[in-house]
Amino acid sequence: MALDLLQVRTVNDWSFVINKSFLFQVSPPGPSYICLGGFAVLFSMVSLLLKEKLYVNEVVLGTGFGIIIGPFGANIFAPRSWGSLNNHITLEVMRIVLAIGLFAAGVELPRAYMKVHAKSLLVMVVPTMAFGWVAVAVIIHVLFPKLNYISSLCIAACLTPTDPVTCAAITRGKFAIKHVPEAIRHILLAEAAANDGLAYPFLAISIYLTIETSVRTAIGKWFLVGWLYQVILGTVLGAVLGLLFSKLMKISHSQGFIDRESYIAQFLALSIFTMGVASTIGADDLLAAFAAGCAISWDGHFHEQIKDDGFSSVIDYVLNCGCFIYIGAWLPFHAYNSPEYGITCWKLVVLLIAILVLRRIPFLLAVYKVVPEITCWQEALFSGHFGPMGVSAVFVSALALTRLPTPEDPPADQAQYLAATIQPIVSFVVLGSIIVHGLSIPFFNVGRSAHSRTTSLTKGSINRTHVAGPVC
Repeated sequence: MALDLLQVRTVNDWSFVINKSFLFQVSPPGPSYICLGGFAVLFSMVSLLLKEKLYVNEVVLGTGFGIIIGPFGANIFAPRSWGSLNNHITLEVMRIVLAIGLFAAGVELPRAYMKVHAKSLLVMVVPTMAFGWVAVAVIIHVLFPKLNYISSLCIAACLTPTDPVTCAAITRGKFAIKHVPEAIRHILLAEAAANDGLAYPFLAISIYLTIETSVRTAIGKWFLVGWLYQVILGTVLGAVLGLLFSKLMKISHSQGFIDRESYIAQFLALSIFTMGVASTIGADDLLAAFAAGCAISWDGHFHEQIKDDGFSSVIDYVLNCGCFIYIGAWLPFHAYNSPEYGITCWKLVVLLIAILVLRRIPFLLAVYKVVPEITCWQEALFSGHFGPMGVSAVFVSALALTRLPTPEDPPADQAQYLAATIQPIVSFVVLGSIIVHGLSIPFFNVGRSAHSRTTSLTKGSINRTHVAGPVC
């Protein structure tokens, strides 16, 4: 093209170039890039107003913008139009965002946090996840009886982990910093990061029971592959890599071999490197990324070097914008009313409400007294409510589809039926969670302001009555 333009000398030459579309050919991804970059630019210009005054973050707005430019809006950006590549691209986009977010969560926690708060996390992570997994599966099975209980457990596994990306976007805000105790914010972030990686075993047992002919074979593979290989190996691998690079960077820093910019760049590079190593050998890459983040800042040195730099916040912001725009455009609205699969809008709404109420809140209200970081039932209620479902649910549902057969029309067996219904159900709950959890802080703020004004007016009325009483 450059050579053709250099050879243009006359008006006729320009006409030739124009007619041949060398200058005015529109690249198909171009409008998508404009929308993705334009949203980040425009949101940045008013981010202080939206995030610090109105308490609305990029998660909610990004998803809404993705819906607007998606196939059910302007049809500028349509991930599901990519055919067979759609699920693989979705899986890898979510994997990268989660790995970087989990590594960041591990780095941002106080030094040796996982060791000091191991008891609390043990209660907050495994039993809470197990309770929510079983409870959500029961609800799904009741509302969608064509799905057997094993298939319901598979869908519930996608909705079991708390999304660390959405959780971080909520708990880092000005309102949360001012009104939510630091201990609660840390335990919620650590729990969200830890249980995200532990979604693998919950999904694995459901998949094995669905596709294996023998229950014994399914349980054996679940224990050997799901727990020993993926979870245990992933955690150990991430911790070893984190500690190794922590030592290497301290040596390099003491010798003057690494500058500040390169030190900060490790934040991004190490998370992707750890994810790549773990996924290559088939271990739990998300748990490995979180373990590496915790290990690399175990002694506080790495955190000390980057604490005054906003690089991690910038990375999180850019990734969050792009990721949730992608999710908004990816949502399959056409599948939310599919009577042939037993899916209707009212069932999905009932499912969403039931999950928000029953998935975490009852269990945490029952056990909060053994979690020192949660000091009262109000904090337990808050912790139970803030279990958002987002990037992690989309990732696990995409991962499940890679293990399930391609569904026919109509589905030939339960595995195909599960493959056809898992993402419509999961995606609707994700959309509802983004709206409810993303707007909870603004609603809490409005309620707090209204309560403060009511209290002030009441006190003023009492004072005026007291002053006017003797006169009457």
